[in-house]
Amino acid sequence: MTEFNYEKLFQYGEDKTVYRKLDFDPIKKTEINGKNILHVSRDILEELTKIAFYEISHFLREAHLKQIAQIFEDPEASENDKYVALTLLKNANTAAGGVLPMCQDTGTAIVVAKKGSLVWTDFDDEEYLSKGIYRAFKENNLRYSQLAPLSMFEEINTKTNLPAQIDIYSSNNNEYSFLFVAKGGGSANKTFLYQATPSVIRTKQILDFLKPLIKNIGTAACPPYHLGIVIGGTSAELNMKTLKLATCKYLDELPIKGNNSGRAFRDIEMEKEILQMTSDFGIGAQFGGKYFCHDIRVIRLPRHGASLPISIGVSCGADRQVRAKINENGVFIEQLEKNPSKYFPKITDSKLSENSVHIDLNKPIDEICNILSKYEVKTRVILTGTLIVARDMAHGKIKEKLDSGLEMPEYFKNHPIYYAGPAKTPNGMVTGSFGPTTAGRMDSYVKFFQEKGGSRIMLAKGNRSKQVTDSCKNNGGFYLGSIGGPGAELAQNNITKVECLEYPELGMEAIWKINVKDFPAFIVIDDKGNDFFDSFNIS
Repeated sequence: MTEFNYEKLFQYGEDKTVYRKLDFDPIKKTEINGKNILHVSRDILEELTKIAFYEISHFLREAHLKQIAQIFEDPEASENDKYVALTLLKNANTAAGGVLPMCQDTGTAIVVAKKGSLVWTDFDDEEYLSKGIYRAFKENNLRYSQLAPLSMFEEINTKTNLPAQIDIYSSNNNEYSFLFVAKGGGSANKTFLYQATPSVIRTKQILDFLKPLIKNIGTAACPPYHLGIVIGGTSAELNMKTLKLATCKYLDELPIKGNNSGRAFRDIEMEKEILQMTSDFGIGAQFGGKYFCHDIRVIRLPRHGASLPISIGVSCGADRQVRAKINENGVFIEQLEKNPSKYFPKITDSKLSENSVHIDLNKPIDEICNILSKYEVKTRVILTGTLIVARDMAHGKIKEKLDSGLEMPEYFKNHPIYYAGPAKTPNGMVTGSFGPTTAGRMDSYVKFFQEKGGSRIMLAKGNRSKQVTDSCKNNGGFYLGSIGGPGAELAQNNITKVECLEYPELGMEAIWKINVKDFPAFIVIDDKGNDFFDSFNIS
């Protein structure tokens, strides 16, 4: 008979995080049976949460910035890799000013906490964590993205970014620790669970299994990615929770080998193999190259003999998470990098932009299309002039108009359409952070709109479906790919005027008219049926 032998499933190892102490009053303590019981107040929990979500909206981890900077030192990196990397560094520097968040999608607020058995609160912890999130989004230039269902089909923006996802676990100590995460919709939508058969791990076929799944993530979630893969799990739910933590580097100190008790472990060798695989894709940091991923985390879990859940997910260019803790010594938060400019390369912006084609968007739409038609897909373009901004809800509203017999709005015929939704506008500025959203969500509208004279030129991020390529070929259209991630940089340096055209009640989903200057993009789909991403077999 096998003897009872308990081991924790997740053996986290040493926390190597560098923290800074926050200015709070000393933590109150009561000694009971020789042990210190910590009294954590409502105010501390609320204020810490507010600080955390402000910081992750503006600052990044030093390790992440170093990974971006190393792209410039890699002789195998493409010019487009370097161009995207420089744009992301410039965006990080703009966001670090503390006014414009690094991405217009300031995310779903997620809190993962471990509350020690010697930590005492006399209130609902989730309420005051939520209040801190509420204040962070109300008091800063952050976007409200949470929709409340009034019925199965009717939704309304909560205008608070609540509710949040809050998970509080118990631990056997006198510390209250936290992981705060802001997860944007673009990267969240690239989270996948596959219920595979056990045969996948009985051979070396697992890399063949994973390769097309990873490739099909595409570029809509703003690479270079921190890619997480979790294989196994006592349930699909545990697998998915583990994936989220893996992409946040929360599980980096797990053991690197398994044992008879079934502990979770990192497979370092497989991480190296998959990183090389993603480099070989050629997709690069969005428009061709090597840097599809910064790094990989592969976590192996125990499983039921009949089941093999496998999940894949990413943390994007806006790698927004921070650790914090409360113990008897005070309140601490992870030290994020406040001066990203020190990672700027010697290479100049003008050097990386010298092969770009300048496009005047104030010319008639037919003339703009004729100019774009002269160039191949992958060509870098610099846009100046007028754009119309419309995304999911706005497209739905226009579709309703057309279905009722009304004509396509002239502004949809006469101007390129930018899929985006801005964050709040800071005082004294033209706009809040205003980067592109995922193009694929609008794919179903393109053929219908183009046949009625609209959406001739579209601008957004990520790859698109074949129906969009076919429609552009049949209707003389183009899709331009914007660099995903630099919402703050675009707001500060490339968008010069913003006005609301229609549906102000939709908030950030309203239809906007904006003027841009030197706005960077790439030709991804042209009027001949060519798609830049076709060569990568992304579905």
